[in-house]
Amino acid sequence: MRAAMFHRYGPPEVLSVVDVPTPVVRDSQVLIRVHATTVTSAECGMRRGEPRWGRVILGPVRPRRGVRVLGLEFAGEVVEAGRSVGRFRVGERVFGFTGFAVGAAAEYLRLPERASIAAMPANVGFAQAAATVDGFTTAWYFLRDLADLQPGQRVLVIGASGSIGTYAVQLARHLGAVVHGVCSGRNAELVTSLGAERVYDYTVEDFRTGGERYDAVFDTVGRSSYSACRPVLAPRGSYLPTTGLANNALALWTAARGGPRVRTGMSVRKHAALAALRELLEADKLQIVIDRAYPLEEIVEAHRYVDGGHKVGNVVVTVTDPPT
Repeated sequence: MRAAMFHRYGPPEVLSVVDVPTPVVRDSQVLIRVHATTVTSAECGMRRGEPRWGRVILGPVRPRRGVRVLGLEFAGEVVEAGRSVGRFRVGERVFGFTGFAVGAAAEYLRLPERASIAAMPANVGFAQAAATVDGFTTAWYFLRDLADLQPGQRVLVIGASGSIGTYAVQLARHLGAVVHGVCSGRNAELVTSLGAERVYDYTVEDFRTGGERYDAVFDTVGRSSYSACRPVLAPRGSYLPTTGLANNALALWTAARGGPRVRTGMSVRKHAALAALRELLEADKLQIVIDRAYPLEEIVEAHRYVDGGHKVGNVVVTVTDPPT
């Protein structure tokens, strides 16, 4: 099968599409023919070996064998199921998240039956389904699970036009919150259409001078800090950063101190969030924002574009042709 691999950390050019053996399925595993995956900022960081502390998992000097094929979210169809598999059947359309296993940037993906996989809604195509998984489920984890967002509360989404941000704005509105966003001016209209009542253009505005107080500030892109956002947080507000090792220590400190808190973590097991995502997609209540799509053979160009830092929503990679 074809797969996009890298054997050393570095720029997009370390990636190449090569032929590798198709995985062999064991009793409790499924083999998925991948039709679409994405390129996320998180994957680009993995490719670069950043942040450095992440190399404890990825490999200290070079990527370990099990993470050399990237790809975190996927959509495809089950082509083989192990003898003890009961959740899925051959031919079923599925989408999901690979977790630390990565590997979706390949024609075939082997995962345990218990992995974060769900049946695809019938009204959504493979490219669209792949582009929903990580962004929505990460937003779900931070806004619902960590912040316990309630109707009427006020939320600020930093990076509101990105892959996580576009879903965070919509999810917060779905949960009944008042949403403000931070993005570049060129994306303000999009973010407003997703449900934001106010949008700050970070190139000319500072959201800290707007006189607002928020029950949650969700930084989806790692461009703020707790100290910077503390003045705009409500007395029991939550600062929700998706990145930054120091934020784990701040989470403990603010929990002990009282007042506004840092709440952070990693969204890896996504079963509940995938179920919620599937319901919203089936009801046509979620807008999927796709910036660009590339074939697998152009994986280097896809990574180069995401590295540029100005993508809007999601960048999709088509891997194999879906059945006709």
